[in-house]
Amino acid sequence: MACRLHSLGSKIHLISRVGKDHNGDQILKYLQHLGLISSGIQIDDTYPTGIVNVHLNRSNTASYTIEKPVAWDFISIDDELLYKIKSSDALIFGSLVCRSETSKKTLFTLLDLPVFKVFDANLRPPHYSLDLILELIKKADFIKLNEEELTEVCDYVHIRKGSIKEQILALSKLTQSKHICVTLGKNGAVLFTDNQLFKNEGYSVKVKDTVGAGDSFLATLTHLFLLKKDPQEALDHSCAVGSLVASKSGANEPITEDEIQRLLHG
Repeated sequence: MACRLHSLGSKIHLISRVGKDHNGDQILKYLQHLGLISSGIQIDDTYPTGIVNVHLNRSNTASYTIEKPVAWDFISIDDELLYKIKSSDALIFGSLVCRSETSKKTLFTLLDLPVFKVFDANLRPPHYSLDLILELIKKADFIKLNEEELTEVCDYVHIRKGSIKEQILALSKLTQSKHICVTLGKNGAVLFTDNQLFKNEGYSVKVKDTVGAGDSFLATLTHLFLLKKDPQEALDHSCAVGSLVASKSGANEPITEDEIQRLLHG
């Protein structure tokens, strides 16, 4: 997500922690190559850099095995980090960082700061509880879920009937959330914002793998949302970017504006 936001022209401060090992060195070199600011990435002397094993099924949809414990389970708070958040337009965060008490405490400290908060639920069993997810939803200003996550959260709070749009409206009322986006895979996405619902039906592409497609979608949507672009245009543009990422191998392949416009208008 940070890489895609950077490619869109946003200035990114990436908050994480890597081990003092080969993988950590490679990550920092890669970010330096991209021109991303890496001063917010801490170095851990004890734990290794995080590893995620990606598994693709027959339709090239990804599932993940996430190693534990690793360096980013131990992200610590410091004055520089607090300053960066206070001077930012938005803080984008997920739920997985809360699987460890150290990183969870750091996140909750940051969530108390006066900054626009974007929550990508990104539910990865067994690393979450639904009580925690609801707490994070209530702390966020903008929430992104996929269809399965919406169903799981709504079932937990006894919202068990209705269409996706009706579930979004009910969840918004229950949690006082003003901005909710639900991705629907190849069928696009639904966005609730400013008491209005917007829908994109998706774009037809040949999927190579889905790794990073959701992150690039949310990166684009956040970027355009902060620029106060028209919600329907922002949603369409974001769905196009997510689809194009799925049509390429890997999470960070370049996406050109020409490719986006061909998908939007082709």
